Amino acid sequence: MKRSLYSIAAVLMLAIAGGVVYLNAGRSAAPQSTFVLLDGSRESTADFHGKVTLVNFWATSCTTCIAEMPQIVATYDQFKGKGFDTVAVAMSYDQPSYVVNYSETRKLPFKVAIDNTGAVAKAWGDVQLTPTSYLVDKHGEIVKRYVGAPDFAQLHQLIEKLLAET
Repeated sequence: MKRSLYSIAAVLMLAIAGGVVYLNAGRSAAPQSTFVLLDGSRESTADFHGKVTLVNFWATSCTTCIAEMPQIVATYDQFKGKGFDTVAVAMSYDQPSYVVNYSETRKLPFKVAIDNTGAVAKAWGDVQLTPTSYLVDKHGEIVKRYVGAPDFAQLHQLIEKLLAET
């Protein structure tokens, strides 16, 4: 009897462990990288810890990027007080003066970085298509990658779910 209880407990522990692996399937650690922000300060992926963060690779010459930017601003505004952050990373081929002008005239409320060497885009999976966005959970793991504009209703549901996680 005691032996069968241990066997049942072992099977349950394996099932629970397997479930944890299954639930985290598809999540991978966000790459260690440093973002140089427009004000000259730096932020790294380590600074994301404890927050849900959207990392958006974009360019001022990308029409889809420009079209989705108001929705990214609205998403940031909706969730910023709940532990959500956004970093918009301008691609290396983007003119820094264009990025600064766009950010200032549109009053982008979140962090904007310029990836002048292309190292950040390379670290995040060799990003070449814009817009490409990554949603990172509170533990620094990439939960979802979007190439092109995301479905913002679904993105908001996922953000809410991730904000509720401990």
